[in-house]
Amino acid sequence: MRIRPVVLALGLLAVAGCGGPGQETAPSVPPLVSVSTTPTETPSETPSPSNPATAKVAETLCVRMDQALVRSTLAVPVAQLQTKPVPADFGLPTYDVCQFGLSTNPAGPVLRVGISVLPATKAMLTAAQKAYAATKGEPAKPAVVGEGGFGTSSFVVFLLNARLYKVSGPRATLAKYVVLAQDAVRQAPGLPEASPLIARPECERGSSAAEKVMGVPAMVRRDGETAVGDLVCGWITPNSVLYTSVRRTPNAEALMEPIRNAATSQSIPLGDEAYVDTATGRTVIRVGDDKLIDLVPLPARAIDPDTMTSFALAMSPLYTR
Repeated sequence: MRIRPVVLALGLLAVAGCGGPGQETAPSVPPLVSVSTTPTETPSETPSPSNPATAKVAETLCVRMDQALVRSTLAVPVAQLQTKPVPADFGLPTYDVCQFGLSTNPAGPVLRVGISVLPATKAMLTAAQKAYAATKGEPAKPAVVGEGGFGTSSFVVFLLNARLYKVSGPRATLAKYVVLAQDAVRQAPGLPEASPLIARPECERGSSAAEKVMGVPAMVRRDGETAVGDLVCGWITPNSVLYTSVRRTPNAEALMEPIRNAATSQSIPLGDEAYVDTATGRTVIRVGDDKLIDLVPLPARAIDPDTMTSFALAMSPLYTR
């Protein structure tokens, strides 16, 4: 697998000033400190796959954050740092993630803290806000944190030292999420650099096919596993993402019905049934009555079905055997 070197040469942007109409500000908190940028390590051309426990940059931030502040701000009974590695939050941008359990129930709500795996700019923050607005969810408002951001009653996204940060969890208020985001800002100085390569050898079987889907070699890799042990594989560039994951559900066959009947679905001979969406590239494979395998290119776009099928053929043995 070829990994293109990542050279981080983005300068810091000016700190955002006062917000406009409708901006919600946080309760009184200590003033934000200026944070210096640490030069980023440049990976070699052909690094070997590794299997580190997690992306240390996100893990370190969660270790530093004030758990008592999390608990009191969200009015939850506990704020327990979860030590098991969490898969990356794939998207544009993709985030390395750590999280706090907010309940004594292991299946209860969590607070997730993410840091973008690739450098970010003010333009990327704006693009992220536009992408969120397209979901037609709760309207976002400006957030006074870091170098500027936006958020709702359940998350804040902000820019700090050429990275995007995302703090998200159960519904509360924007002001409360700004408080938690400002704690992340206070804890950010001296964070380790994110590794460009967090890869599992099993996922390497799909790298050549992934490059054909994406059109270029991956700059960053993010492989891991879900809470129940299903493999997650991810290939990332500044403009595109390709990842594989598993959904465990007792309604797998029912969930396949709209996919099966979509005008843009093309059947492929994998699992019990599988389809490539020729309009978005998304591919779904059903295995039995309780397992769906998702192979997702981002942004969603028309992709040659044969190219996406080749990627699915390369990856399916990891999930269907």
